[in-house]
Parts: sequence; C-alpha cells; structure tokens
Amino acid sequence: MNRYIAIEGIDGAGKTHAQAVVAERIESAGHEVVRVQEPGGTSLGKALRRLVLFRDGLDAWTEALLFAADRAQLVADVIGPALTRGAWVVSDRSVYSSLAYQGAGRQLGVDLVRRINEPGLKDVWPGLVILLRVGVETGLDRQAWADRRGIQGQLKFDQMSLPLHATDRIGLSGTGFLSVVREAFDDLAQQELERFAVVDAECPLDEVTKVLLAVVEAAL
Repeated sequence: MNRYIAIEGIDGAGKTHAQAVVAERIESAGHEVVRVQEPGGTSLGKALRRLVLFRDGLDAWTEALLFAADRAQLVADVIGPALTRGAWVVSDRSVYSSLAYQGAGRQLGVDLVRRINEPGLKDVWPGLVILLRVGVETGLDRQAWADRRGIQGQLKFDQMSLPLHATDRIGLSGTGFLSVVREAFDDLAQQELERFAVVDAECPLDEVTKVLLAVVEAAL
C-alpha cells in the first residue's frame, strides 16, 4: 500500500481523535507525517470549506464539484508532493466521503461521483481507509454534545477563522440522509476489503484507540 491513510465515517464518528492517534504513532516511528483535512487543506480549500459547508442553497452538483475541486488542488499541492518525498499523509476525509455523501446521500450516483473525481486524483487514492463505524444517533448525539460544550472553537487558516467541530450544513441534513451515507460507507468497505479497516467507534475511547494503534502497526 502507499503511505496515504484516510480517516472516514459519518459526522460524529471521531475522525479528529483518530487522525491524531494515527499520525502520532507514525511520527513516533520516525516518519514524517503530513496531516490534511477535507475540505480546507490548501489556500483554495480554505475558501471552499466555508462556502460548501456553511452556505445554504447549494445545488447537489455544485456541492459535489466544489469538493472535487478542493480535492484536486489538495492532491496537487500537498498529498502528491508529500508521497513523492516519502512522507505519510493522514487525512480527515477523502474521496470516499464524496462517494458516500454526494454519490449516495445526495443521490447523484456513486459511480458518477467517482468519475468526476478521478481526473483530479491522478491515481492518488488512499492506500488505507480507516472507517469509524457508529450509529447515526450516536454521531448526532456526539455532535450535539460538542456544540453544547463549545468544543468547536476556531481553526485559523491564514487570517480566516473557520468552525472546527460546529455542526455544518451537511451534518444537519437529517437522520435519513446520514443513514444512507452510513450504509454507503459500509458498501464501499465491503467492495474494497483490501483497502478498508473498519473500526467499531461505538466502543469506549480507550478501546477505539487500541484498535487504531493495531491498525497502524500493521501498516508500518
């Protein structure tokens, strides 16, 4: 596998924690690690993040194409160069989020969304996808808890403050939408067993961390 690891799952699955655990373990083994987030991992992505996540009224295809544009720039500017020099990349979300959220959730078609992303990816797909599996209600409860606690804070990107964990427009699409997305992630994992590691993120945090570390050990 290549050195590109994507952390996936529905909103509230625990991707931020998982990204930190995975990246820190790889760094402790003496490797360079580049952490990225979709959307928002480039100068263009920072602007697109605010637009696509927090602007109401976006057409489903506009949403899908904006995510694809952000991803293409991220591969060109950050992920591709990092992999070329031998670094590991650990990403909070990837193209698989577009397949699940826009392809299945927005009913645009998984195969069609895959095709519009392929030119920008330039064959740079994650070598390992860690899918954090939680129920929709669990994810929504965690999001609500984070919002109540004010955990969202602010993420600074070149003088632009962006919400970090605040529930965004897509995360507010409802339980029916998120159920479809969750099922789509499960389907993708079944179709690409060699690429996916599925983690039961309903477990206590320390147990999830142990499983994540075991997955990373197997990849190193």
